[in-house]
Amino acid sequence: MKRIDKENYYLDIAETVLERSTCLRRCYGAIIVQHDEIVSTGYNGAPRGRKNCIDLGGCTREAMNIPSGQRYELCRSVHAEANAIISAARRDMLGATLYLVGREAKDGSLLHDATSCSMCRRLIINAGIERVVIRNTETEYSMVHVEDWVREDDSLPVQV
Repeated sequence: MKRIDKENYYLDIAETVLERSTCLRRCYGAIIVQHDEIVSTGYNGAPRGRKNCIDLGGCTREAMNIPSGQRYELCRSVHAEANAIISAARRDMLGATLYLVGREAKDGSLLHDATSCSMCRRLIINAGIERVVIRNTETEYSMVHVEDWVREDDSLPVQV
């Protein structure tokens, strides 16, 4: 038996975490790893104590035909990356790696274009996370150096 590489090992764990997702559109799982230890995990779902879309039987954004990646303020869920960051101390995230996996909720297919939204990117930057590893296929992944997000500055344009 061939030994799995570290990135896929952690991506597999993040993929298991996404099985707790309560989103009816896309399921995400994230884990934060520092010095080869899992610091925290997160999946997308409603804030604690609030009803999830899966429990309500519907998605507001879907009912309004809002495309993926838009109008997050109408979404009931806290994103997987945000939940992982909320569950960790900043000192444990400085220089850490966040592993992210996404799947379609309807058919379970792997998202080949998974990435962090602009709000989660800001959280990742401020948390001090150094890199993000995103699953592209069952064994392939891409790696983002968070410093690139800082340099690219995908902020919204200033309205005067």
